[in-house]
Amino acid sequence: MSKPDSIFLRALRWIQKWMVQTIVVPHDPFDDLNIDPTKPLVYLMKTESISDIAALSEITEGFGLPSPYEPLQLDGLTVPRVVCLEGRKPLFGKRESGDKFLNYFTSLLSLHSESPELDIQLVPVCLYWGRTPGKEEDSMKAAVFERENPTWLRKWLMILFLGRHNFVQFSNALSLRHMADEHGTDKRIAHKLTRVARVHFRRQRKVMTGPQLPNRQALFASLLKSESIKKAIEEESANKKVTVEKARETAIEYLDEIAADYSDSLVRIAERFLTWLWNKLYSGINIKGAEQVRQLHHDGHEIVYVPCHRSHMDYLLLSYILYYQGMVPPHIAAGINLNFWPAGPMFRRGGAFFIRRSFNGNKLYTAVFREYLDQLFAKGYAVEYFTEGGRSRTGRLLAPKTGMLAMTINSVLRGIERPVTLVPVYLGYDHVMEVATYHKELSGKKKKKESVWQVFGAIRKLGNFGQGYVNFGEPINLQQFLNQQAPEWRDELAKDPDQKPSWFTPSVNLLANRVMTNINGAAAASSVTLTSLVLLASEQNALERSQLERQLDLYLALLKTVPYTEYTSVAEGNGKSIVDHCLSLNKFVSTKDLIGEIISVDEKIAITMSYYRNNIIHLMALPSLIASCLVHYDVCDRQRIHAIVMDFYPLLKAELFMGIDDVPKHVDCILDFMVEQGLLTGSDQFEITPRHITQVLLLAETISETLQRYAIIFNLLAIKPDLERSELERDSHLLAQRLGALHGITAPEFYDKKLYNTLSVKLKELGYLCSDEHRAEVIRIRDNANKLLSSLVRQTIVDSVEAEHGQ
Repeated sequence: MSKPDSIFLRALRWIQKWMVQTIVVPHDPFDDLNIDPTKPLVYLMKTESISDIAALSEITEGFGLPSPYEPLQLDGLTVPRVVCLEGRKPLFGKRESGDKFLNYFTSLLSLHSESPELDIQLVPVCLYWGRTPGKEEDSMKAAVFERENPTWLRKWLMILFLGRHNFVQFSNALSLRHMADEHGTDKRIAHKLTRVARVHFRRQRKVMTGPQLPNRQALFASLLKSESIKKAIEEESANKKVTVEKARETAIEYLDEIAADYSDSLVRIAERFLTWLWNKLYSGINIKGAEQVRQLHHDGHEIVYVPCHRSHMDYLLLSYILYYQGMVPPHIAAGINLNFWPAGPMFRRGGAFFIRRSFNGNKLYTAVFREYLDQLFAKGYAVEYFTEGGRSRTGRLLAPKTGMLAMTINSVLRGIERPVTLVPVYLGYDHVMEVATYHKELSGKKKKKESVWQVFGAIRKLGNFGQGYVNFGEPINLQQFLNQQAPEWRDELAKDPDQKPSWFTPSVNLLANRVMTNINGAAAASSVTLTSLVLLASEQNALERSQLERQLDLYLALLKTVPYTEYTSVAEGNGKSIVDHCLSLNKFVSTKDLIGEIISVDEKIAITMSYYRNNIIHLMALPSLIASCLVHYDVCDRQRIHAIVMDFYPLLKAELFMGIDDVPKHVDCILDFMVEQGLLTGSDQFEITPRHITQVLLLAETISETLQRYAIIFNLLAIKPDLERSELERDSHLLAQRLGALHGITAPEFYDKKLYNTLSVKLKELGYLCSDEHRAEVIRIRDNANKLLSSLVRQTIVDSVEAEHGQ
């Protein structure tokens, strides 16, 4: 397509430039896709369009990609830079034939048979003027604005009304060299290429807009016809001694309470507001792994997002990011406590569906909710829910609630054909607005009920919150998961679909744990979390600036050289830039004297900063445990370190949802890294290099409070092996409070009763509770735990345990 030189076309381009605001997906094609700037490139579009080419031209100029107006010159042959599947459609009459483009395809393929070195990249490009999915009963608005193949008049109406919501989506480049070598270069192959391209464009549109939206009342009528709800209505009528019609009205009330009422118009308005909000709050949103999720959508997976829950911002942030990454925002399971005016109706029209905290044996509500969830999956809507059930008050992941996961598995068992895939999502922030409130609640203050006044209060406090982080973790395909846990699950269900399998509950629990593990596997080691981790490990929560920068440089190098998982992200820059960033957020205090600069945590917010440290403490747990061994044992060889790590890792895994595939290999990599960095000398027997002793001590201190908890537990088990779980939890919590009071431990998780419950469950699973069989192991682990503590803390624990149990 030649460059438009006529005054008319140039005028149209100028007008369009001022009317259109284009968002590119992915934001950096060179980073996220396999586009090679050294190879010839041709754009593939669905429909020939002057306005689409003009919009594409504006984008390619900014990315340094070839202009769509510049023909491709190859060995004296000139071919268009853009090939399409369909020709233009006039205002009246039939669309132009796509034969000329088919001939272009054939010519491009033929060139490869003549030039063995040639490799043209064919890059599919989709343009969307607005993203309305349309209703199942198509409206006039959809007919005018959202047709896939509009006339030029309709196209200008779309540009006029939807030009501020134009998306250009690039897809992975297709190598025509590969096509030619594998399949040939004749016209038959060109035909096949166009058919594949049509399927691609159809799938991409569904990824971007989502499935058509149902009429809400029609959806209710359809759900009420389902056998499960009919049966639940009859049982409600019999049990409550009311008429069937009254029970049916109750079911409709439940549906009205639960169901979302998604509105594309509200989403477009919300997008403007959220763009303003993020620009005001954050200096940037860092995203990792979006491309793998987009590919899952493209491949036809039913996506269920399972993020961690740190803030009410989570709902907004994830939907916003997905929208700008070219994916339809999900339907979100929100707590019924958020269904207050005016937020509730807005959330509902943004895709939220509401769920009660407890079903309390309400069979009718359970049936209605399950059927609604099944309907979302069946129609292909992406869904989002928080497996923690509520927001974390300590910065660590909470023990998962399994209700929604169980319902999701039930939906799979009931016969969803498409693959259903859970996508764990790590959400992190340099500043969480609710942290101060969380610590008031942990200290005993009653939790406030959500209201519009809280919303206004939060908006009033908006400020510079630094950066946000959205990392997509390793996906979990539920059909594959079920195949691993119960290979015959399909046959079992075919025999007795109403019988709950014996493997169901253990599988749900395992899945819940895997979800949390994969969320932590995608953690973001940010400037604030890393700096909090270092400073809170120091004696007075303060370090000389150069020492802090050296420690940060060490952690950055460790996390990049020995990555926790491939899904983890690590802050860019070095120790100096990280400290500068944290100081700009007023997170830490800088004081200067004649000797130099000291960076510290304000005593008043030290507990608050432990929240951010806890976001990533699992990333440094093994390095810190290894450092503790090196610090506290006079002779420390590789074998001893491996043995101690393997003793404590099951507890760390349960407590911190860690998921390192090969722990011994990971330990060896950390040790090798420490030797390479000059922290240690030796290959199998190690000594700390004197000039690096401070760095190793700081690293060891990160896990010290965790080891103190383990010392409390194993000292109790060693002195009283017949302790029941409830007794162990009670006594551990009591001794932790005593230890904290005597040694100034303020971290909220140190006194968290739920944490001791988690550990006691794991200890029972390992056979350490009420068992003489593992008594030697208990004593060995106690001795190791005691050895890894300072002498004062160790003596306090030993004395307190003996005093508690009268020894």
